Amino acid sequence: MHISVTTDELRAKKLSPIHLEETVKAINEDGYVIIENVVPHEPLDILKEKMDQDSEILIKSEKWGGAGHLHGHLQQGPPPFAPYVFSEIVANPFIIQVSKALFGEGIFNSFYNGNTNCPESLKQPLHMDGKHLWPHLEVSHPPVSVVINISPTDTNEENGSVELWPGTHLIGSTPSPMTTEIEETRRQIIPPIRGNAQKGSALIRDVRLWHRGVPNQSSQIRHMIAMIHHIGWWRRGRALTFNRGSESAFLACDLDHNAVFTDEPIDYLFLQKKFR
Repeated sequence: MHISVTTDELRAKKLSPIHLEETVKAINEDGYVIIENVVPHEPLDILKEKMDQDSEILIKSEKWGGAGHLHGHLQQGPPPFAPYVFSEIVANPFIIQVSKALFGEGIFNSFYNGNTNCPESLKQPLHMDGKHLWPHLEVSHPPVSVVINISPTDTNEENGSVELWPGTHLIGSTPSPMTTEIEETRRQIIPPIRGNAQKGSALIRDVRLWHRGVPNQSSQIRHMIAMIHHIGWWRRGRALTFNRGSESAFLACDLDHNAVFTDEPIDYLFLQKKFR
């Protein structure tokens, strides 16, 4: 589902009750939603220029990442230091509103990284980014964690928009790795769709939703920033590290940013946290 944010909602910096209800319903039932026009373009343009430069470093090192560690897919996030950390992303009021509506008080972020899909990339295996708490249930539990994806450009079928399998987040008995037989059986029930989104949109999906990266058939690198918001009782790992000078981006809000700040250099390109 796509939610088109209105002028009044942009002015208020929150979704209307109807749009919020539709958003939560889509995530619960389909496993994903795309909220359009909630991230201003200026910070995205700044990030894209820097991330394009960083991609060239990773490509030369053949530092392929993501599910399968296949050619053309980079595990690459935005720089964790000023002037590249923006409140419009890490403290986006629309995204936080949705996470709070899903999980209640105490939500926190555990991830700040991403994936870059390069020209001539290969198709990833079908996979989930998170597991079911009780994996043998016929119909699994409601979401406890969501991935937020924000791209600094339009994402479409030409530049490798993510393949999403609606409703699969509720299939508790999902084996890993997924076989071709499992994939084809599900395709006959509900076929996959592509997460096409305009620049400034946020794709929010349950971590258990089946998905995969697909070939980028364009001539341009396509970035995707990722965060993961969790329900308050979820086990916390290590805090996210940012350089001092970026603190002002982390506005006081309903999201625990789970962040610490350091004066030490951060090797954010080669020592990043794993994400598929």
